[in-house]
Amino acid sequence: MQGLTELLAAHRSGARRLRETVGDCYARWRAHGDPAMFIALRPEAEVAAEADRLQEEGPRGRRLWGVPVAVKDNIDVAGLPTTAACPGFAYTPACDASAVARLRAEGAIVIGKTNLDQFATGLNGTRSPYGTPRNAVRGDLVPGGSSSGSACAVAAGIVPAALGTDTAGSGRVPAGLQNIVGLKPSLGLVPGTGVVPACRTLDCVSVFALTVEDAWAVLEVVAGVDPADPFSRPLPLGSPAAPPPVIRLGVPRPADRDFDGDGRAQASYEAALQRAAALGAEIVPLDFAPFYEAARLLYDGPWVAERWLAIRDLYERDAAAILPVIRRVIAGKPLPDAAAAFAARYRLAELALAARSAMKVVDALIVPTAPRPATLAEMAADPIGTNSMLGRYTNFVNLLDLCALALPASLAPDGTAAGITLIAPAGQDAALVSFGRAFHAAGNLPLGATGLPLRPAPEWPARAAAEEIEIAVVGAHLSGMPLNGELTALGGRFVRATATTPDYRLYALPGGPPLRPGLLRVAEGGGAIALEVWALPPDGFGRFVAGIPAPLGIGTLTLADGLRAKGFLCEAVGVQGARDVTAFGGWRAFVAAEAAQRVPA
Repeated sequence: MQGLTELLAAHRSGARRLRETVGDCYARWRAHGDPAMFIALRPEAEVAAEADRLQEEGPRGRRLWGVPVAVKDNIDVAGLPTTAACPGFAYTPACDASAVARLRAEGAIVIGKTNLDQFATGLNGTRSPYGTPRNAVRGDLVPGGSSSGSACAVAAGIVPAALGTDTAGSGRVPAGLQNIVGLKPSLGLVPGTGVVPACRTLDCVSVFALTVEDAWAVLEVVAGVDPADPFSRPLPLGSPAAPPPVIRLGVPRPADRDFDGDGRAQASYEAALQRAAALGAEIVPLDFAPFYEAARLLYDGPWVAERWLAIRDLYERDAAAILPVIRRVIAGKPLPDAAAAFAARYRLAELALAARSAMKVVDALIVPTAPRPATLAEMAADPIGTNSMLGRYTNFVNLLDLCALALPASLAPDGTAAGITLIAPAGQDAALVSFGRAFHAAGNLPLGATGLPLRPAPEWPARAAAEEIEIAVVGAHLSGMPLNGELTALGGRFVRATATTPDYRLYALPGGPPLRPGLLRVAEGGGAIALEVWALPPDGFGRFVAGIPAPLGIGTLTLADGLRAKGFLCEAVGVQGARDVTAFGGWRAFVAAEAAQRVPA
């Protein structure tokens, strides 16, 4: 099984015909032998005919030309039944969901609808009348849910990418348990038109893939505002780049970490933190109490009433059509009154404020995707408790308006997979992908259950996107420095590290804390000053520039890489009485030297 990026290259070069790709896809499905993976699989001859039509048309610039994909069966595909894993609920839509329509417009081929926990209620993958899809890396473990079939199809190498959904972790837990990538976008980034709701205010269409760049390629296609979706938001997508030299990753304090008694899962997480540190991450322990309390609100608060809305008509018409465990989770709890609902909303707002405050000192969180894997036998013995355990690190993410990227962390010889998840504020999807790809590459793990190695991928383009403005920073706004959060809060993303041409001098300006740098271009006696180039959306750039205090201003810097960028410059009068620190070659080296002098002997 080739990854999406390699498959596209083979299609475009003519090395592989689209019909051949489709045939291989169905052959792998037959060889894999998991009848519970798909609820509806299109006839191979029908899909091959679609591939022939696309082959005749040619690529026409389509970004997913000839790529086979699978779609979770709570997302509409025209002409195929949407069941949400409930036969009594089934209907056949005339139109594709917005996300599916966008995939098809870019040349993707939908081969079928995948199994799921009924009404997307569950994180384990066993709550379906169509059977339990087999965990592709170890068959006695739950596959993870609710997007079980989509994750299994990718992990087994049937398709290179699949759509899932995520409300409480359904786009992340199956990825963590099957050694693949799960990309959960910011709320509203991908439209939910044509998706059966679970909690409509929290639902996301998510992406499963074997690699980070493949998941991003799909997200680029499906993201964007949909006027028909009232929950769609005009968020900047951005573009991934090389990760910044320093990234601060928040982690639960040791006392707050929960692996449900699994020492191997704990060791995997600790090794993942060491890998992140080796890539330049600063690990910052945080108080996770507000995150955990927000997570408890998802099933103990009024959001269960949103799930009730999704099944109410069917329940009142034919309650027996709904699985007993789903009835117990959704219909077995009393609906909150209006006062209780508002009280929960107020509490969530307080917790969101506390979470934002905690995250101000970091660029992202890094948590286990799930505390540990669970066996099918454990799930059968305790379906509610075991399911709740799997959501320990996922349930709070959508409630707190965060985006997330689940990544493989380890794969034991017995097939037990463990994963980590990177989490950041809404709109930081590209930043997560930038570091996430570096983390995945450093793990040197096979792809899913395919046994294929992760091949080196080309570097992300180190330039701002067309809709962004580059800005060069030399001081406290550098990655890992005290004011870097001002950039990320405005939608900024790291682009590249470089230096000025050797005709600048750097000063430590009077005042502070924090210390502020002043960069001055000089006719002679200058040096090359290390800096970082970041990209900002236009509105973010405007707000950032408006907040720059005198004697600093924005000018055009000439860079050692031959390019130019807007950046901080200081008025000549502003460096009077300032300390010349040019000899350090950059602000980071100067600050480190100052800190070393303060350490007692």
